[in-house]
Amino acid sequence: MKQFSIFLIMFLLLCNPVPVLSQGVDDYLILEGVGVYELYTGILGRVFSGPPTKYSRSLSGGVLSGGDHFSEQDTSYAASYKEPGGNWPFVKVEVTQHSGGNSDQWLIHEVESGFRTYYGSPDESYVARQVGDQTIIALGSAGWVYRWISNNIVIEIEYQDSQMEKPEPLEVVQAYLAKFPSTLPEFTSADLRTDASKEKWIKDEMERRLWLGDKWFAWQEAGSSDVAETLREVNRSIEVFLNYREKYFGINADLEKESLYTLISNQNLQGMKDKLAEYKSWWATNKSGSINLP
Repeated sequence: MKQFSIFLIMFLLLCNPVPVLSQGVDDYLILEGVGVYELYTGILGRVFSGPPTKYSRSLSGGVLSGGDHFSEQDTSYAASYKEPGGNWPFVKVEVTQHSGGNSDQWLIHEVESGFRTYYGSPDESYVARQVGDQTIIALGSAGWVYRWISNNIVIEIEYQDSQMEKPEPLEVVQAYLAKFPSTLPEFTSADLRTDASKEKWIKDEMERRLWLGDKWFAWQEAGSSDVAETLREVNRSIEVFLNYREKYFGINADLEKESLYTLISNQNLQGMKDKLAEYKSWWATNKSGSINLP
């Protein structure tokens, strides 16, 4: 009977999860209506029913995770807002407090990555926007995604509109800009598409990928990741570096990728470190050279 009671309690907890509370969440999210938009208090992404929650919290790099941002105790907060009279989330907001560690040196670069192609060219719908006297970046496709950074906080606001007919939720954008003023430098959409701007972003990405390799090795040496994970993550960043080098410097990457695969198969951590050192040496000699832009 006692075992059954414990099982029943566990089951009820799963079916009715307690909302995660976080001290200082008001510092990150606006937990009330904004203009005509009402705060959505339904449950996003839950299988089981449970009490309403106004927001969610996760320990991740937020929107930058997809670009292999190295998360160092980053914390993301998310909330949604409904259209007037609507029942479902319309505007979604994610605010990520980054750690203040050396990973943050790449925030401006990384916040753009989702608005660029794999090889770093700006998406056709990627624009710089001025909201009042502040610069943000935005991607317009079946709605809008707005992003900016405020020191080491990254803000993303998005909404879906497949016909691009609804008014933009600028009240929400303006409210979060008032809470988190943009620290992006002022630039225009045309600035993004100059050869000099493209070349800088591409070379910065190659530099960042080598930096990520060093970062993962340091993480492993500190006991924060095992050999298998470290090799996998270092290889992933080195492969991006090699693909960029092949495209923009004309150096075939096939044999290099085969040698990396062998190192992973043999769990050869030192061999991977040696390869990274080799690429860093090559980069130090060649990064100031011209590249072959499309």
